[in-house]
Amino acid sequence: MRIHLIAVGGSAMHNMALALHEIGHEVSGSDDEIYDPARGRLSKKGLLPENMGWDPARIISDIDAIILGMHARLDNPELKRAQELKIPIYSYPEYVYKESINKKRIVVAGSHGKTTTTAMILHVLNHHQINADYLVGAQLKGFDTMVRLSDAPIIILEGDEYLSSPLDRVPKIHFYKPHVTIITGIAWDHINVFPTFENYLEQFELYIDMIEKGGTLIYYTKDKHLQKMAKATTNPINIIDYDVPKYVVENYQTQLLLTDGKFPIKIFGVHNLENMTAARLACAEVGVSENQFYEAIQSFEGADKRLQCLSINDQTAVYLDFAHAPSKVEATIKAFRQQFQDRKLIACFELHTFSSLNKNFLKHYKDTMVLADEAVIYYSEHTLKMKKLPPISREEVAEAFAHHNIKVFTNKEDLLELLTNKSWKDQNLLLMTSGKFGGINTQELANQVAPKKGN
Repeated sequence: MRIHLIAVGGSAMHNMALALHEIGHEVSGSDDEIYDPARGRLSKKGLLPENMGWDPARIISDIDAIILGMHARLDNPELKRAQELKIPIYSYPEYVYKESINKKRIVVAGSHGKTTTTAMILHVLNHHQINADYLVGAQLKGFDTMVRLSDAPIIILEGDEYLSSPLDRVPKIHFYKPHVTIITGIAWDHINVFPTFENYLEQFELYIDMIEKGGTLIYYTKDKHLQKMAKATTNPINIIDYDVPKYVVENYQTQLLLTDGKFPIKIFGVHNLENMTAARLACAEVGVSENQFYEAIQSFEGADKRLQCLSINDQTAVYLDFAHAPSKVEATIKAFRQQFQDRKLIACFELHTFSSLNKNFLKHYKDTMVLADEAVIYYSEHTLKMKKLPPISREEVAEAFAHHNIKVFTNKEDLLELLTNKSWKDQNLLLMTSGKFGGINTQELANQVAPKKGN
């Protein structure tokens, strides 16, 4: 088939292009700008557009399918030309469903923990050489791309509730019709498209009704909204709830308390242990035993930017996390505090998403950083302008977080000066963002804050 991807530079979209190219399709793409790593990866496979921008001349009648990314607009000239030629147009989740209609679909949904839980499942299946396709939201060790499409009988999908495309303004999860799904929990997010919490909840209610009849819902037992949905659904499905397993933290290491003794693992944090339990239950749905699961999960180190250790020495550890929603910020700080109880914690958080930079939403961050000894907040006035949001003062941000020891920055140089001039003895640094702190090289910063032995 000949397939053209409009807005090919996105994280999922460029991986989709690579996956389609890998299985022999003739692939082309377009975008108004493409940055690394997408740029380099597309270029390596000969898929980088020769010219940036939109050109309707690229859209010709012998194209079999168009995959439309969320970044494109409804007035995109290539989209308009494809509509004129009546070429089939898909959002990427719709196309993934098309490719997986005869597979067993396992979908990880929820407001938080999706990437890590999906990564855990894939790690275990890969360890036991179980053939599976996938779509995941971060680069994983041992996997070349974030999307794989083949003749595998199973597909593991990270199920995002954000909108699918400019044409399909419904959550991506509504396309997948899973046989097995995990819902990790529900905390209001994406207020630009789900303006009320009730509207956001409704997307998950609808999703549960879309599970294939006789399928399985695996959900976090202490989420009151999921409890209510699980009881209310009339869909004839199996329902399994889960909770955090028993564990201890000793010498900066988390150990599970299993029936035959302590079992050390490389990840930490209550939220990650919950994710691990959900992953174990999902793996059981494809025949992985409990012993097989634990054998494999022992070597799991996490997904990129999900409590990722950037640098560590005897006195200081620096970690990077994707946390951006209030529930994620709170859970990540709690995990870090529990893992390193005898060290001070400086938590540095970037406001970057539409929701986090919205004045009306800021109040939801109140007390989320209370367990940190120091709270450092950074946001870019340029990002506010790009998202067409009104200005926010540093005083308003500080008041919203209500932390006893908080500093707020809008200039990355000032932020760097603070972090690099501190004494880091017996102190840890936790960086949290879905952005890039204005272009700060977080690895270089980590190496400076916590130089490894011999450096």
